[in-house]
Amino acid sequence: MTEIVYRKAKPNDSKSILELINHYSMKGLMLPRSYTQIVEKIRDFTVGINDGQIVGVVALHPVSEEMGEIRSLAVLSTHQRHGIGKKLIEYCIKDSISLELNRVFTLTYQIDFFKKLQFNQVERLTLPQKIWADCIHCAKFSDCDEVAMIRHLEL
Repeated sequence: MTEIVYRKAKPNDSKSILELINHYSMKGLMLPRSYTQIVEKIRDFTVGINDGQIVGVVALHPVSEEMGEIRSLAVLSTHQRHGIGKKLIEYCIKDSISLELNRVFTLTYQIDFFKKLQFNQVERLTLPQKIWADCIHCAKFSDCDEVAMIRHLEL
């Protein structure tokens, strides 16, 4: 595997991002996204590219003046366990700090992964109501089994 290049996503990355996210959403591991949702929020996304192919993606979505949500983290199965997910989260952390956000959160099944990156488990209800804008459309809304995790940042 050659070196992974990390950069902000561009509109012409949208179809590849959609394929990667929806691959995992079909397995019930993340929320599905539509092509329109990705294009409209393309500036939230960061991608990891290997040999011209998007092998990892993550989005940072500000939900308030001081908090952002890290979502849609996905790495191709053939490229997992090479630090790509960690690098994508680190990119989001740097981006959050540059935006002067003092906290980031995620809803995840990957508890150990996020613990290693200094996230702590919290009760979902302690997070801002704004996150429910996405959650309300989820089939698991009334019986969500994702774990809420938060990381405080030093600005």
